[in-house]
Order: sequence, then C-alpha cells, then structure tokens
Amino acid sequence: MPTAKKIESVKQLTEKLHKATSVVLTDYRGLKHKQLEELRKNLRKVDGEFVVVKNRLLLRALRDSNIVNKNATAEILTSFKSSLTQQTAALFSYGDEVAPLRQLVKFLKATGTGKTKAGILGNQSLTDHDVMRLSLLPSRIELLGQLVRQLNAPIQGLHYAMSWNINRLVWALNDIKKKKESN
Repeated sequence: MPTAKKIESVKQLTEKLHKATSVVLTDYRGLKHKQLEELRKNLRKVDGEFVVVKNRLLLRALRDSNIVNKNATAEILTSFKSSLTQQTAALFSYGDEVAPLRQLVKFLKATGTGKTKAGILGNQSLTDHDVMRLSLLPSRIELLGQLVRQLNAPIQGLHYAMSWNINRLVWALNDIKKKKESN
C-alpha cells in the first residue's frame, strides 16, 4: 500500500528526471555524512544534485516519467534493474551533462569510497564503463576552445605566409638604414 510520503517521493523524483539532462546511479557506501554534504555542495556549483533514493521508488519514477520514448524506457528499465541493488544515490545533472559527473567521479576517487553503477544520457542507458569514459572527456568550454584553435589555424598560417615577404622587405630596409647610419 503506497503511503503519502512514498507518493510524494516518486513525484519529486519524476520531476527531477524531467529536468535532468543526465542521470547517474552510484553506490555511496562508505561515504560519511560530512563527505556527502561536501559532495552535494561541489555538485551544486556545476548545476548537479546528488540524492539518496530508494531503488523501488526510482524505478517507479522512471516508469512514470515520459522522458524518453517507450522503447528506450523499457531498455533503460531492464538495464537499471540490475544496477538498483544495495544502497543507491542518483546524480541529476541539470545543465552540462558531464561537468557534475566529472565532479562526482573525482570526488569518489579522492575519498576512495563509492562507485558509479549506471546512467542515462539522453535516450541511452550507460554502463559503469561508459560513465567513467564520459567523466574523462574535457569540459564543454575546453572543447569549444580546441575547435576555435583548429578553425583559426589555417587562417593564421595564411596570414604568416602572406606577410613573410613583406616582413623580409622591412628587415632588409632596416638593415640598409642601420648601415647608412653607421657610415
């Protein structure tokens, strides 16, 4: 028999799933309360939320939410059922999909406790291995910077090639000027 508290929890989880751009399940065993608070504080800075959830209530919220199409939901539910064992916490990323995930993995490695279980990114379910690979990606700003450098390289090369002869002429004229001044 569902209680009002459980119904409210499922409703809140469903709302978080609708807002989230990515979700990662973690096993948080071994983390102390102070460490959890520090992790939550760090994740808030990068637009993420770390919530301890009950496995059945999260499964119910996934079924209730229409965040992805029905076929993908069935696939995600089957992959998540195996991950929803023991103690589970969910990381909800609301802005950048990877930044909170990177913070979480960095924190778990630093403390030496907890581990990622699975995740959702868009319409795809992620394994633990996929989550770890995503955490190694550079940030969006770094990727945009690399793109700008790559786009600017041909233009910069053309600029140097076109200005080389002019530079050589100016250097030659300066050398002639110095020789005349010294004489």
